[in-house]
Amino acid sequence: MVRGPLQWTLVVPIAALVLLSSTWSYHEGPILLTLIALGLVGAVLAAVHHAEVIAHKVGEPFGSLILAVAVTVIEVGLIIMLMTSGGDATATYARDTVFAAVMITVNGIVGLSLLVGAGKDRVVSFNASGTASALSTVIALAGICLVLPSFTTSAQGGEYTTFQLGFAAVASLALYGAFVVTQTVRHRDYFLPVTADRYGRITGLLDADGDDHADPPPAREAWLSLGLLLCALVSVVGLAKLLSPTIEHGVTSLGLPYGVVGVVIAMMVLAPETISAVRNAKRDRMQTSFNLAYGSAMASIGLTIPTIAVAMIWIDGPLTLGLAPTQMVLLLLSVVLAILSISQGQAKSLQGRVHLVLLAAFLVVSVQP
Repeated sequence: MVRGPLQWTLVVPIAALVLLSSTWSYHEGPILLTLIALGLVGAVLAAVHHAEVIAHKVGEPFGSLILAVAVTVIEVGLIIMLMTSGGDATATYARDTVFAAVMITVNGIVGLSLLVGAGKDRVVSFNASGTASALSTVIALAGICLVLPSFTTSAQGGEYTTFQLGFAAVASLALYGAFVVTQTVRHRDYFLPVTADRYGRITGLLDADGDDHADPPPAREAWLSLGLLLCALVSVVGLAKLLSPTIEHGVTSLGLPYGVVGVVIAMMVLAPETISAVRNAKRDRMQTSFNLAYGSAMASIGLTIPTIAVAMIWIDGPLTLGLAPTQMVLLLLSVVLAILSISQGQAKSLQGRVHLVLLAAFLVVSVQP
């Protein structure tokens, strides 16, 4: 982190938090909404910077795990706040937001990272074993929490019964916990960035902190970045919450489905991870980019569903988790494409373009089902 009391990385998170607190009760008018939007962008960029400082200090894969969990916890809070607003449309809000997060991470973050990392003629390399472990966990979580409710018969309309929802919550936590132990303790080497020759063949691992042998920041600086990261993330979700009525009004006035709101909010909340993944791809750390992408998808399901299950004790109304047929087709295509992209431990920019086209297809059918 660049030192100095007036550095933007220090000022922006605090300013965004002040803006959030001062506009929480009143946020009307185009000028104020513009300030909120600018504060949101600044908070996103600051969150990326401080997350990278922390990742540099703790090394991989802990760095990407910290960012994925932090953003997802904030995302869960945003979902619950919007669900408490009431209305029939909020029944599918958790499903639409979680599914949007999965599509954005599995296709958007992965696609952009491959496109930037591979460039025109390069081949990027990564550990296929570790990446496949992450992807398989994402598939299992998506199947249990988003696909299976569409086929159960004990409840109607893609809903789980209380017992089934409890099982899904416990299974999600168990799968996520098992993966975290695998990633950080038992098989940590499988999730570290790798070095490769010009043909894309893996030759070894990067240094432990994955930063090309640069010295990690001191502990005091890392703790400061952690506090500023939390400020930035709270500001991101809070400012996104303030902008959501404007987004909802725009969606309604344009005649778009309510699920588009979940897509927009998911894109804003996942912006820090997207930027961080692309930056790592530029530095030939494709494994870190994959850790961020699949780790975020995993956390979006594995932490959101258990929290929502507990929150439904106090939230009135139904909770629809089962995907619609179009969404299931997109999920199936994403899974097949992801398997093909990571199976060899190497990828070209073509795979990135294919992922991005599939993301574009998701956005199109979200706007016009």
